[in-house]
Amino acid sequence: MLPADVPGAPRYQRCHSHTAQCAPMLSTMGSSSADDAMPERPGPTRIYLSPPDVGQLEEAYVLEAVRSGWIAPLGPQVDAFENELAARCQRQHAVALSSGTAALHLALLELGARPESLVIVPTLTFVATANAVLYTGATPVFVDCDSNTGNLDPELLTKALGTLLTEEGRTVSAVISVDLLGKCADHAAIQDVCARYGVPILEDAAEALGALAAGHPAGSLGAASVLSFNGNKIMTTSGGGALLTNDGRVAARARYLSTQARQSAIHYEHTELGYNYRMSNLLAAVGRAQLQRLNDMLQRRRAIREHYASIFTATPGVRIFQREGDEHDNCWLTAILVDKGRAGWDTQSLRAHLDACNIESRPLWKPMHRQPLYRGSRSFLTGSSDKLFDTGLALPSGSGMQPGEIRRVDDAITEFLRGSQT
Repeated sequence: MLPADVPGAPRYQRCHSHTAQCAPMLSTMGSSSADDAMPERPGPTRIYLSPPDVGQLEEAYVLEAVRSGWIAPLGPQVDAFENELAARCQRQHAVALSSGTAALHLALLELGARPESLVIVPTLTFVATANAVLYTGATPVFVDCDSNTGNLDPELLTKALGTLLTEEGRTVSAVISVDLLGKCADHAAIQDVCARYGVPILEDAAEALGALAAGHPAGSLGAASVLSFNGNKIMTTSGGGALLTNDGRVAARARYLSTQARQSAIHYEHTELGYNYRMSNLLAAVGRAQLQRLNDMLQRRRAIREHYASIFTATPGVRIFQREGDEHDNCWLTAILVDKGRAGWDTQSLRAHLDACNIESRPLWKPMHRQPLYRGSRSFLTGSSDKLFDTGLALPSGSGMQPGEIRRVDDAITEFLRGSQT
């Protein structure tokens, strides 16, 4: 079934930007399409990897929030959004924040990350996961991934914790597990390892809302977990994130720190360092509408993955990344892995061809141990993340892709595959 046939197709204009700094969402006032508001340029409109998918429901929620007079951060939409998020993720508490990075920072502070302590970070992740560790003054230690899923390797984690804690006597404040591209990590195995060493887990579920791990929703695992609602995520609030926990003290502390650590006094009283991390009422309104539409958006992304699988099924040396056992993934991004020796071409060649067709594709995350910012950092490696970075390519996966866009991607890939066989 093609994605256009899945219920819940977008009924409204979509922002075409793939970044958090996307152009403002269009409403029925003014232009009748997103393209009308953008400068004309030759050729077809660019197809992005995972642009926001918004519609009339989001507009209605935002309009309600505006008319209520709650424009500044906090308000009834934030309260409702937090309750709905907590229920969806089977958590006792949710704290809506300005970004997933802010949620990581506050969670790490509450888990005890501080100068002289270490935090285990998967090397195959977005840089925000590691940067949040530096915000606390702690030091990230990178651990490689499982070659099939791209998620944290439990066996290598065991080696890392044994070396750091038992052999070297270091302090490890937390282990961050990342649910890569919407596939939950092996949390049961990771939990066993961390329980053995007495180290808390922080689940970075930024990419995984809607996914399941052994029946448990992403965001429900670990001492605390975080979500991201950046413009390219499975659902968006334009920019935003959330901290999830079952610990009321952690939630209360996060709310306190996220509002500049203001004391309860008639004047502005501050006794410790705080942050401006709270989500606005308007963005929470967008999030509430997106959360209502989440199941349909998940279904459309899965249909897109199935469609890519059918395209590449007869192509030697190419497989869908994370395809095995993906029935509970959220399919945020669908990526392929290419064995150049068998396929006769590499991901760089396909990416260049798609770019020439004005279609975005992107390598998997460049491992943190290869980033200039973290050059020389302590790492426990097997080479798995390096290989995934060198052979992986993420393809357009947005739930708002239209039939014409799907055909364009199909045609571009088919043209490339035919050309590569000559």
